[in-house]
Amino acid sequence: MTSLFDADGKQVPCTVVEAGPCVVTQVKTVETDGYDAIQLAFGEKKESHTSKPMKGHFAKANTTPKRYMAEFTRFEDGHKKKYGEVLTVDVFQEGEFVDVVGTSKGKGFQGVVKRHHFNGVGDKTHGQHDRLRAPGSVGASSYPSRLFKGLRMAGQMGNHRVKVQNLKVVKIIPEKNLIILKGSVPGAKGSIIKLERWS
Repeated sequence: MTSLFDADGKQVPCTVVEAGPCVVTQVKTVETDGYDAIQLAFGEKKESHTSKPMKGHFAKANTTPKRYMAEFTRFEDGHKKKYGEVLTVDVFQEGEFVDVVGTSKGKGFQGVVKRHHFNGVGDKTHGQHDRLRAPGSVGASSYPSRLFKGLRMAGQMGNHRVKVQNLKVVKIIPEKNLIILKGSVPGAKGSIIKLERWS
């Protein structure tokens, strides 16, 4: 992340995102597929690492193999897009709001204190010197003689699909295909995210 100063001199926390160039590799319509959507591809990939079916898929769009592909169903005039058309950050405007979809950082196997903000079992008194971060009692007695699904316990944390909504587009740098968003986005540095435009 970085920060910029707005017109009032306030410091705004921002995230710099490389958005494009993206190539239209497929156009879906109601007549052929049952719904309207476009498929965008991003990131270069070696031909030797591309399967024959995918080589034909990219050849139809008259472009080189790409590493990532995503489908957008809510795209303005998506049915008017053509195979091989290149989309850049020009589709965005400064001041509008976008939704960002990505995979959050994985934090591994975590206990209940970190994962669910439990307090632990309390003080070190009464012989509980090694149970400060333990979950405590988890179930009832003879009834129901089991644990209900969804009980908050220790487990894998992070690495989930996350959508952050209504991030403001602070600045656009078209010559470098960069878009600067106010706030943070899910994932680590260099991870792939999806921008959904809402005007």
